Amino acid sequence: MLARLQRRIYAALLLASLAWLAFWWRDARWLGWLGFVWCWAGFAGVLALEFVAARAVAPLAGSAVPAPAPPGWGPLLRAWAQEVAHAVRVFGWRQPFASAREPDVIAALDAQRVGVVLVHGYFCNRGFWAPWIARLRAQGHGVIVPNLEPVFASIDDYAPIIDEAVQRATQLTGRAPVLVCHSMGGLAARAWLRAGSNDAPGAVPRIERVAHIVTLGSPHRGTWLARLSSTPNGRQMQLDSAWLQALAAQSDPSWHARFTCWWSDCDNIVFPAPTAALPGADNRFCGGAAHVALAFDARVMDATLDWLRTQ
Repeated sequence: MLARLQRRIYAALLLASLAWLAFWWRDARWLGWLGFVWCWAGFAGVLALEFVAARAVAPLAGSAVPAPAPPGWGPLLRAWAQEVAHAVRVFGWRQPFASAREPDVIAALDAQRVGVVLVHGYFCNRGFWAPWIARLRAQGHGVIVPNLEPVFASIDDYAPIIDEAVQRATQLTGRAPVLVCHSMGGLAARAWLRAGSNDAPGAVPRIERVAHIVTLGSPHRGTWLARLSSTPNGRQMQLDSAWLQALAAQSDPSWHARFTCWWSDCDNIVFPAPTAALPGADNRFCGGAAHVALAFDARVMDATLDWLRTQ
């Protein structure tokens, strides 16, 4: 569904940019080209504003980890450049045009390797994870990669999707899988854990059905940027929203011991930065990484894949 939506957005953008260029071609060609370039590169300016906002917003009190000093403009500029490159690859190609190119890994796998469920974030689909799927396949892991749909639903609505993915991953090896979640995907995993209170009496607790949960830039306490969203899942990710407070209150804090949470001081989507940490979890700092770039940072990927080899 998201792939179709993004393709339609690009088709409309192409028509609009060409129409603008044609309109000004005879009288002010420079203005036509300026508008054409802005249609396709203006997102880089929007990303720049996100980084400025991320640096300006003050940390929250009571964070799970100490707030770092605001990053300098040099690291922010490098993070911005990396994020622009990753955004082009993820939102310009993998998600709209190649979301099915890397299928789930359900055959020719090493049964001794733990299965992995990859859970994407907001306004994303399974195409986001293409580099992860390829590397996990090379290591012999079974991999299940669901799409969280509808795109703009409540985060609670994704719990059944994750439950099915966990069941499928478990069937591959007979072992509890590991969840690797980016951004909103980490909240969806926590919502899935909470939904276990509705399971039949005597059912295996959901926390026992997963070996570990790794979150990458997940807004565990929300994000300042979500105040600009009007979608159900976007509003739920507002800083210390009623939904997030209920999620924390209705979850067992002991579950957090099974979480590894990666966070960054240059995250342009989830900020203030410490909101991506979780009390009682193995919170790991990855300095200088932007939001999408964090998921593909060599420090994060290599550490996670090396750890998976030992499971």
